[in-house]
Amino acid sequence: MRNHLLICAALAAPAWADELDWRPPFITTPPQVVERMLEMAGTRPDDLVIDLGSGDGRIVIAAAQKFGARALGIELDRALVQKSRANAIGAKVAERATFVEGDVLAADISRATVVTVYLLPALMGKLQARFIGELAPGTRIVSHEFTMAGWLPDRSETVRLKARHSGQGDESRLHLWIVPAQVRGTWRGTGPEAGMTLRIEQSYQRIEVEGARAATLSGRDISWDNFKGRVEGNRIVGELAGRPVEFKR
Repeated sequence: MRNHLLICAALAAPAWADELDWRPPFITTPPQVVERMLEMAGTRPDDLVIDLGSGDGRIVIAAAQKFGARALGIELDRALVQKSRANAIGAKVAERATFVEGDVLAADISRATVVTVYLLPALMGKLQARFIGELAPGTRIVSHEFTMAGWLPDRSETVRLKARHSGQGDESRLHLWIVPAQVRGTWRGTGPEAGMTLRIEQSYQRIEVEGARAATLSGRDISWDNFKGRVEGNRIVGELAGRPVEFKR
């Protein structure tokens, strides 16, 4: 992945490239951080990993090579896209690791099950609504260093580097978000539970179920008090005190 300043400059390039012909230095992500980002996301062979601002392709290649996933890198710099493709061929993962030249703010990310990013907060802010609106619930997002306004990470951790890496301090901060299902509103029980009504308030993955002592939401998985279940579109299905129940909007 490229240095966040380089990403910012590259994304702004169409507006001012003819007026200002310079670029910040290219700085790669340490291999230790690359691997930990993919581990933190729980990357599996059935995942599609999309790396936004993929630089020389190292995260995409690692996802394919070490985790067996399909992976796609989106990069604005044509030379880096070409380099990434050559690197994937050299690593013998070109059939699973692909790269496209494009703007991360406009690219189709809807098919991703894992998204990796190393972008400045301003760009993270522009992507935030797309992450919620376009990614399926349960999609994992891992950011190197930067967070999103108002959306607290599900988990954060610090990686202390074992070896010196050019342009990098001695540690990196990583953040994981799991895209939550949209559950805000009123839900009504069906069948034997037809008289039961749920009212749920939501701020990203933080939820409150009226009358419940505690409630959690992780992707599609939802629970409160004696209930545990999943969100399936406009249905919540699961078990309440050991008996099957279903709620609909």
